[in-house]
Amino acid sequence: MPQPFPDPDNRNPLTLPDGTRHQGTVFLRAAIDHPRIEVGEYSYASAHEPPDDWAASLAPYLYPHSPEKLIIGRFCQIADGVQFITASANHRHDGFSTYPFAVFDGGFAEGRASLPGPGRDTQLGHDIWIGEGARILPGAVIGSGAIVGAGAVVGGHVPPYSVVTGNPGRTRRRRFTSETIARLLEVAWWDWPIGDILTHETAICDADLTALERAAACVGAR
Repeated sequence: MPQPFPDPDNRNPLTLPDGTRHQGTVFLRAAIDHPRIEVGEYSYASAHEPPDDWAASLAPYLYPHSPEKLIIGRFCQIADGVQFITASANHRHDGFSTYPFAVFDGGFAEGRASLPGPGRDTQLGHDIWIGEGARILPGAVIGSGAIVGAGAVVGGHVPPYSVVTGNPGRTRRRRFTSETIARLLEVAWWDWPIGDILTHETAICDADLTALERAAACVGAR
């Protein structure tokens, strides 16, 4: 019999065979307390050497006073060494100098000329797998179901259910046909209660879209 699925607010949800909790895997919603980061239920990150501060490790340039946000949906999977380079890492590059003079004399609140304007939020949809060492650039929008390859450098808009690799990251292919992707986005299984998701785990993981759509009708009818 499978054990009960971990609560989404359980910081270390992975139990090893010896009964101990794996300290290098965390549900991010439980591990991060940062005013500019929003994380959906069951999204997790893993690290070979777990950091003391998961927010600083994942998004080192996102400060409590930053104007932008990092938004991560449900059921995302983030491998070791992934970093989100959010908009507060930017320098101005439209003038004669890129140097951030105001940073060094406390000029943040003054809107000084050497500071860039507010940047866009970085947004992840649901059920996204980001491979080891990937870099997500400021303002990237990654669609649900996408896979980002190890070491990829990704910016801009990544369509749902795409596979992105390389530097610069390029969409190599779609995981499914456009019709199937549209149907999957309509099903939106990640919005279901966890009990219903586990009940229909086989349909989700075996790509049985007909069974998944039948299940969605039942879940939605409650």
